[in-house]
Amino acid sequence: MTTGRPEELTDFVDRVLDVVDAIPPGQVMSYGDIAEYLGQGGPRQVGRVMSLWGGGVAWWRVIHADGSFLHGHEREALAHYREEGTPLRGTGPSGGLRVDMRKARREIRVGPGGNVPG
Repeated sequence: MTTGRPEELTDFVDRVLDVVDAIPPGQVMSYGDIAEYLGQGGPRQVGRVMSLWGGGVAWWRVIHADGSFLHGHEREALAHYREEGTPLRGTGPSGGLRVDMRKARREIRVGPGGNVPG
């Protein structure tokens, strides 16, 4: 995570969770997408925030860049994706599924004053 004072950590956590709250149903962002958008941390730091504090937000909307589901939470995530109409694609002969990142990725840009758009 970020190094430095605790308030910096809290700010990073709040910013990550605010971005997750801005992802609409049926869309997703990767851990790296969120870090890039914030201009701070990286995929692992965002993943750490989600593992510790992401239970109160739509955690299933933050996934790996390849569209694979969060390990250990595949069934619950798939139920959310189907309920929200998130675009999915097959992974081949095994019959597995992934989120179709080309169709489901949420593109957000910095709003005026650096605010996350709603």
